[in-house]
Amino acid sequence: MTPTLTAFKASPDRGRGLARDMRVRWAFEEVGQPYEVRLVTFAQMKAPAHLALHPFGQIPTYEEGDLAIFECGAMVLHVAERHAGLLPDEANARARAISWVFAALSTLEPPITEWEISRFTERDKSWFGERMAAVEDRIRTRLGQLSTRLGDADWLDGDFSAGDLMMVSVLQRLGGSGLVGEFPNLAAYVARAQARPAYRRAFEAQYAVFLAASQG
Repeated sequence: MTPTLTAFKASPDRGRGLARDMRVRWAFEEVGQPYEVRLVTFAQMKAPAHLALHPFGQIPTYEEGDLAIFECGAMVLHVAERHAGLLPDEANARARAISWVFAALSTLEPPITEWEISRFTERDKSWFGERMAAVEDRIRTRLGQLSTRLGDADWLDGDFSAGDLMMVSVLQRLGGSGLVGEFPNLAAYVARAQARPAYRRAFEAQYAVFLAASQG
């Protein structure tokens, strides 16, 4: 049965590939799994039918037969565990790759999300500059630690894995901030991942939805 993913009908990321369905699309493309997409509006996301799939009224959701799950990290791991290509076969390497998935979501993404939200909701506050400087310092600390660990390797631990997919997806949220660029090996790491054919296919599929919404 073909999995069905929900995604924004009109994404607030304006076609930049930042909406979290992109992470699952990318995983599908890496393993060669066909999938379908059901687009939802913001109103539909808060309706009972969607809340039955995602209790917090967000996207994406994943449906396949009698399975319905939410949270993009859970979906990526589900895809990676069912198909070859995103997790190593060797047990210890597999566990390390999964650790990087959680590191991306639990250690790197929270301060980045805080940075994003502050830029849009607190810019008019008198203390905005000081707050942003503090948040950016926390982000730089994490980026420095990640840069040190990556070193001159292509990927975080051996071959490309679900850990790299998730880490790059998180780093992309820093966009034009210049923060990732302060660490040349991380900038090259992101560019290397974005050059993967599977990433390009996923991005183009998500971007097509943005174009359709903007032209409609």
